[in-house]
Amino acid sequence: MYLATARSAEGDTPVVVDEERGLAPAADVLPGAPATALEVVERVAERDFAAAVRSAPDSAFAPLEGTAFAAPYTRPRKIWGIGLNYLEHASDLTEQVPEEPASFMKGDHTIIAPGEPIPLPRQSERVTAEAELGLVIGRECRDADDEDALSHVWGVCTVLDQTAEDILARNPRFLTRSKNFPGFFSFGPAIVPLSEVVKSAGSLGGLSVATVLNGGGDRVNTVDHMRYSPAFLVGFHSRVMPLFPGDIISTGTPGAVHIRPGDVAGCRIPGVGELYNPVVQG
Repeated sequence: MYLATARSAEGDTPVVVDEERGLAPAADVLPGAPATALEVVERVAERDFAAAVRSAPDSAFAPLEGTAFAAPYTRPRKIWGIGLNYLEHASDLTEQVPEEPASFMKGDHTIIAPGEPIPLPRQSERVTAEAELGLVIGRECRDADDEDALSHVWGVCTVLDQTAEDILARNPRFLTRSKNFPGFFSFGPAIVPLSEVVKSAGSLGGLSVATVLNGGGDRVNTVDHMRYSPAFLVGFHSRVMPLFPGDIISTGTPGAVHIRPGDVAGCRIPGVGELYNPVVQG
Protein backbone atom coordinates (compact mmCIF):
# COMPACT_ATOMS: atom_id res chain seq x y z
CA MET A 1 0.00 0.00 0.00
CA TYR A 2 1.10 3.55 -0.51
CA LEU A 3 0.24 7.26 -0.47
CA ALA A 4 0.16 9.21 -3.73
CA THR A 5 -1.43 12.20 -5.46
CA ALA A 6 -3.74 11.51 -8.38
CA ARG A 7 -4.07 14.08 -11.17
CA SER A 8 -7.28 14.77 -13.07
CA ALA A 9 -9.06 17.62 -14.86
CA GLU A 10 -10.57 18.56 -11.49
CA GLY A 11 -7.16 18.94 -9.87
CA ASP A 12 -4.75 16.96 -7.71
CA THR A 13 -6.15 14.68 -5.00
CA PRO A 14 -4.31 12.73 -2.29
CA VAL A 15 -5.10 9.04 -2.57
CA VAL A 16 -4.31 5.77 -0.86
CA VAL A 17 -3.54 2.75 -2.99
CA ASP A 18 -4.08 -0.86 -2.03
CA GLU A 19 -2.54 -2.96 -4.77
CA GLU A 20 -5.26 -5.61 -4.45
CA ARG A 21 -8.30 -3.32 -4.12
CA GLY A 22 -7.35 -0.20 -6.04
CA LEU A 23 -7.40 3.49 -5.19
CA ALA A 24 -9.41 5.57 -2.71
CA PRO A 25 -9.45 9.31 -1.92
CA ALA A 26 -7.44 9.88 1.24
CA ALA A 27 -10.23 12.04 2.67
CA ASP A 28 -12.60 9.05 2.54
CA VAL A 29 -10.26 6.67 4.36
CA LEU A 30 -8.02 8.64 6.72
CA PRO A 31 -8.90 10.60 9.86
CA GLY A 32 -9.14 14.37 9.55
CA ALA A 33 -9.98 14.38 5.83
CA PRO A 34 -6.50 15.57 4.70
CA ALA A 35 -6.59 17.76 1.60
CA THR A 36 -3.03 17.06 0.39
CA ALA A 37 -0.52 14.24 0.64
CA LEU A 38 1.71 16.54 2.67
CA GLU A 39 -1.11 16.93 5.20
CA VAL A 40 -1.31 13.14 5.43
CA VAL A 41 2.39 12.95 6.26
CA GLU A 42 2.07 15.80 8.77
CA ARG A 43 -1.07 14.56 10.55
CA VAL A 44 -1.36 10.78 10.19
CA ALA A 45 1.33 8.49 11.62
CA GLU A 46 2.44 5.93 9.07
CA ARG A 47 1.26 2.97 11.15
CA ASP A 48 -2.14 4.65 11.58
CA PHE A 49 -2.20 5.18 7.82
CA ALA A 50 -1.59 1.48 7.22
CA ALA A 51 -4.22 0.46 9.76
CA ALA A 52 -6.81 2.83 8.25
CA VAL A 53 -6.21 1.53 4.73
CA ARG A 54 -6.54 -2.08 5.87
CA SER A 55 -9.79 -1.40 7.75
CA ALA A 56 -11.41 0.62 4.93
CA PRO A 57 -14.31 -1.16 3.20
CA ASP A 58 -13.81 -2.54 -0.29
CA SER A 59 -16.50 -0.13 -1.50
CA ALA A 60 -14.14 2.82 -0.86
CA PHE A 61 -11.77 1.69 -3.61
CA ALA A 62 -11.96 2.12 -7.38
CA PRO A 63 -9.83 0.57 -10.13
CA LEU A 64 -6.32 1.97 -10.43
CA GLU A 65 -6.01 1.56 -14.20
CA GLY A 66 -5.58 4.78 -16.15
CA THR A 67 -4.73 6.93 -13.13
CA ALA A 68 -2.24 9.73 -13.76
CA PHE A 69 -0.06 10.71 -10.82
CA ALA A 70 1.43 14.06 -9.85
CA ALA A 71 4.41 14.49 -7.56
CA PRO A 72 3.16 13.54 -4.08
CA TYR A 73 3.61 17.19 -3.07
CA THR A 74 5.62 20.16 -4.29
CA ARG A 75 6.38 22.27 -1.22
CA PRO A 76 8.59 20.37 1.23
CA ARG A 77 10.42 22.67 3.59
CA LYS A 78 13.73 20.99 2.72
CA ILE A 79 15.28 18.57 0.27
CA TRP A 80 18.65 17.16 1.35
CA GLY A 81 20.74 15.37 -1.24
CA ILE A 82 23.67 13.07 -0.46
CA GLY A 83 26.64 12.70 -2.78
CA LEU A 84 29.14 9.83 -3.11
CA ASN A 85 27.28 7.56 -0.69
CA TYR A 86 27.94 4.28 -2.53
CA LEU A 87 31.55 3.17 -2.63
CA GLU A 88 31.28 1.92 -6.21
CA HIS A 89 29.80 5.18 -7.48
CA ALA A 90 32.60 7.17 -5.87
CA SER A 91 35.16 5.00 -7.65
CA ASP A 92 33.35 5.66 -10.95
CA LEU A 93 34.06 9.35 -10.44
CA THR A 94 37.61 8.73 -9.16
CA GLU A 95 36.49 10.35 -5.92
CA GLN A 96 37.05 9.24 -2.35
CA VAL A 97 34.06 8.72 -0.09
CA PRO A 98 34.19 11.63 2.37
CA GLU A 99 34.64 11.10 6.09
CA GLU A 100 31.25 12.75 6.68
CA PRO A 101 28.17 12.81 4.42
CA ALA A 102 28.64 15.01 1.36
CA SER A 103 25.27 16.72 1.54
CA PHE A 104 23.67 19.59 -0.34
CA MET A 105 20.24 21.20 -0.53
CA LYS A 106 17.78 21.61 -3.39
CA GLY A 107 14.94 24.08 -3.82
CA ASP A 108 11.36 22.94 -4.32
CA HIS A 109 11.35 24.63 -7.75
CA THR A 110 13.32 21.58 -8.96
CA ILE A 111 10.38 19.19 -8.37
CA ILE A 112 8.60 17.59 -11.31
CA ALA A 113 6.02 14.82 -11.40
CA PRO A 114 6.51 11.28 -12.65
CA GLY A 115 6.26 11.36 -16.44
CA GLU A 116 6.98 15.08 -16.74
CA PRO A 117 9.99 16.07 -18.85
CA ILE A 118 13.43 16.79 -17.45
CA PRO A 119 14.50 19.97 -19.31
CA LEU A 120 18.22 20.14 -20.00
CA PRO A 121 19.48 23.65 -19.21
CA ARG A 122 21.22 25.54 -21.97
CA GLN A 123 24.06 26.33 -19.53
CA SER A 124 25.15 22.69 -19.43
CA GLU A 125 26.41 20.22 -22.02
CA ARG A 126 26.46 17.18 -19.71
CA VAL A 127 23.55 16.42 -17.38
CA THR A 128 23.29 13.16 -15.48
CA ALA A 129 20.31 11.46 -13.84
CA GLU A 130 20.70 9.52 -10.62
CA ALA A 131 18.21 7.08 -9.11
CA GLU A 132 18.01 7.26 -5.34
CA LEU A 133 16.01 6.05 -2.36
CA GLY A 134 14.15 8.97 -0.79
CA LEU A 135 13.33 9.18 2.92
CA VAL A 136 10.23 11.21 3.84
CA ILE A 137 10.27 12.63 7.35
CA GLY A 138 7.04 12.07 9.27
CA ARG A 139 7.54 13.83 12.59
CA GLU A 140 9.82 16.62 13.66
CA CYS A 141 13.35 15.46 14.32
CA ARG A 142 16.10 17.36 16.10
CA ASP A 143 19.32 15.97 17.62
CA ALA A 144 18.16 12.38 17.12
CA ASP A 145 20.32 9.43 18.02
CA ASP A 146 21.04 7.19 15.04
CA GLU A 147 19.32 4.29 16.84
CA ASP A 148 16.07 6.28 17.05
CA ALA A 149 16.35 8.18 13.77
CA LEU A 150 14.19 5.93 11.58
CA SER A 151 11.26 6.36 13.96
CA HIS A 152 10.99 9.86 12.49
CA VAL A 153 10.68 8.57 8.92
CA TRP A 154 7.14 8.27 7.52
CA GLY A 155 8.03 6.38 4.38
CA VAL A 156 10.27 5.94 1.38
CA CYS A 157 9.98 6.78 -2.31
CA THR A 158 11.78 6.61 -5.63
CA VAL A 159 13.80 9.67 -6.66
CA LEU A 160 15.55 10.95 -9.78
CA ASP A 161 18.17 13.58 -8.90
CA GLN A 162 19.80 15.46 -11.79
CA THR A 163 23.22 17.14 -11.96
CA ALA A 164 24.80 19.52 -14.45
CA GLU A 165 28.01 17.54 -14.23
CA ASP A 166 30.16 19.80 -16.40
CA ILE A 167 29.34 22.79 -14.19
CA LEU A 168 30.26 20.83 -11.07
CA ALA A 169 33.50 19.65 -12.70
CA ARG A 170 34.65 23.25 -13.12
CA ASN A 171 34.66 23.80 -9.37
CA PRO A 172 33.27 21.71 -6.48
CA ARG A 173 31.90 24.91 -4.97
CA PHE A 174 29.43 25.04 -7.87
CA LEU A 175 27.52 22.06 -6.40
CA THR A 176 24.42 24.06 -5.45
CA ARG A 177 24.15 25.58 -8.91
CA SER A 178 24.73 22.25 -10.66
CA LYS A 179 21.89 20.64 -8.68
CA ASN A 180 19.21 23.32 -8.77
CA PHE A 181 17.95 23.80 -12.31
CA PRO A 182 14.18 23.37 -12.77
CA GLY A 183 13.21 19.74 -13.28
CA PHE A 184 16.25 18.40 -11.45
CA PHE A 185 14.24 16.49 -8.80
CA SER A 186 11.49 13.98 -9.56
CA PHE A 187 9.95 11.81 -6.86
CA GLY A 188 7.04 9.47 -6.34
CA PRO A 189 4.51 8.52 -7.41
CA ALA A 190 4.37 6.31 -4.31
CA ILE A 191 5.37 7.06 -0.73
CA VAL A 192 5.39 3.66 0.94
CA PRO A 193 5.04 3.60 4.75
CA LEU A 194 8.29 2.57 6.39
CA SER A 195 6.65 -0.22 8.39
CA GLU A 196 5.27 -1.74 5.17
CA VAL A 197 8.71 -1.68 3.51
CA VAL A 198 10.39 -3.28 6.51
CA LYS A 199 7.65 -5.90 6.70
CA SER A 200 8.14 -6.94 3.07
CA ALA A 201 11.91 -6.48 2.68
CA GLY A 202 13.05 -7.25 6.22
CA SER A 203 15.04 -4.00 6.40
CA LEU A 204 15.88 -0.95 4.32
CA GLY A 205 19.32 -2.43 3.76
CA GLY A 206 17.96 -5.16 1.52
CA LEU A 207 16.37 -2.76 -0.95
CA SER A 208 17.88 -2.67 -4.43
CA VAL A 209 18.17 0.74 -6.13
CA ALA A 210 18.65 0.93 -9.91
CA THR A 211 19.29 3.86 -12.24
CA VAL A 212 17.66 2.99 -15.58
CA LEU A 213 18.24 4.60 -18.99
CA ASN A 214 15.84 3.82 -21.85
CA GLY A 215 14.68 0.65 -20.16
CA GLY A 216 18.12 -0.89 -19.68
CA GLY A 217 21.71 -0.30 -18.71
CA ASP A 218 20.90 -0.42 -15.02
CA ARG A 219 23.34 0.87 -12.42
CA VAL A 220 22.29 -1.20 -9.42
CA ASN A 221 23.29 -1.53 -5.79
CA THR A 222 21.68 -2.27 -2.45
CA VAL A 223 21.15 0.09 0.44
CA ASP A 224 23.42 -2.13 2.55
CA HIS A 225 26.33 -0.90 0.40
CA MET A 226 25.85 2.74 1.34
CA ARG A 227 28.74 4.31 3.22
CA TYR A 228 26.22 6.13 5.43
CA SER A 229 22.99 4.30 6.26
CA PRO A 230 19.52 5.87 6.11
CA ALA A 231 19.39 5.95 9.91
CA PHE A 232 22.78 7.67 10.12
CA LEU A 233 21.77 10.24 7.50
CA VAL A 234 18.59 11.18 9.38
CA GLY A 235 20.39 11.43 12.70
CA PHE A 236 23.36 13.33 11.26
CA HIS A 237 21.24 15.96 9.51
CA SER A 238 18.91 16.35 12.50
CA ARG A 239 21.99 17.40 14.44
CA VAL A 240 22.59 20.13 11.86
CA MET A 241 19.06 21.53 11.76
CA PRO A 242 15.49 20.44 12.52
CA LEU A 243 13.86 18.05 10.08
CA PHE A 244 10.14 18.64 9.56
CA PRO A 245 7.31 16.45 8.29
CA GLY A 246 7.52 16.25 4.50
CA ASP A 247 11.24 16.98 4.35
CA ILE A 248 13.02 14.61 1.97
CA ILE A 249 16.48 13.09 2.25
CA SER A 250 17.66 11.66 -1.06
CA THR A 251 20.23 9.11 0.05
CA GLY A 252 22.64 8.88 -2.89
CA THR A 253 22.85 6.97 -6.14
CA PRO A 254 24.37 3.62 -7.09
CA GLY A 255 25.35 5.21 -10.41
CA ALA A 256 24.59 8.13 -12.71
CA VAL A 257 23.71 8.06 -16.41
CA HIS A 258 24.37 10.77 -18.99
CA ILE A 259 21.01 11.93 -20.37
CA ARG A 260 20.22 13.52 -23.73
CA PRO A 261 17.03 14.76 -25.43
CA GLY A 262 14.83 11.80 -26.32
CA ASP A 263 16.06 9.61 -23.45
CA VAL A 264 13.88 8.27 -20.65
CA ALA A 265 15.55 8.12 -17.24
CA GLY A 266 14.23 5.95 -14.46
CA CYS A 267 14.51 4.79 -10.88
CA ARG A 268 13.52 1.25 -9.97
CA ILE A 269 13.31 0.03 -6.37
CA PRO A 270 11.47 -3.31 -6.02
CA GLY A 271 9.01 -3.09 -3.14
CA VAL A 272 8.87 0.72 -3.40
CA GLY A 273 8.09 1.54 -7.03
CA GLU A 274 9.28 2.76 -10.38
CA LEU A 275 9.70 6.33 -11.61
CA TYR A 276 10.33 7.47 -15.20
CA ASN A 277 10.83 10.87 -16.82
CA PRO A 278 11.52 11.75 -20.46
CA VAL A 279 14.35 14.14 -21.30
CA VAL A 280 13.94 17.25 -23.46
CA GLN A 281 16.11 20.21 -24.38
CA GLY A 282 15.21 23.13 -22.15
